[in-house]
Amino acid sequence: MPLTTLREFLDSHNVKYMVVSHSIAYTAQGIAALVHLSGKKLAKTVIVRIDGALAMAVVPASFHVDLDLLRSAAGAQSVEVATEQEFKDAFPDCETGAMPPFGNLYGMAVYADPSLGEGEEITFNAGTHRELVRMAWADMVGLVKPKLVNLTHRSVVAA
Repeated sequence: MPLTTLREFLDSHNVKYMVVSHSIAYTAQGIAALVHLSGKKLAKTVIVRIDGALAMAVVPASFHVDLDLLRSAAGAQSVEVATEQEFKDAFPDCETGAMPPFGNLYGMAVYADPSLGEGEEITFNAGTHRELVRMAWADMVGLVKPKLVNLTHRSVVAA
């Protein structure tokens, strides 16, 4: 079960969290609508290749990752969105496209847009297309230690 690894990790660190179950959905905006959550309050994890290495870019669901901003922040030569084929094997305990923003569990760097911290909590996919985890933003930052960098120009994604 995909949530097991994440749940065990959170439990081992005595982190309070809530699991939100929902009917199956594949897009961040679709999930946000299903659970009646603003796209600005749902984090989506975009898998990117930074100079060839897989990494996570975490942004509000209603925004696109600006690859130029990420390239500059990472001091990289190249940044591109990874294809599902390129990253699916990196997350053996997750459904493709439903990875939680815990790159530390998968040996990859995490870049998170600081706008996600504007609220007290962060909500994100829990490894399946049917479950979310909601937890304190401060706990997520403390456990994952993402590089907090502006990743969006706040251009809203069409629903």
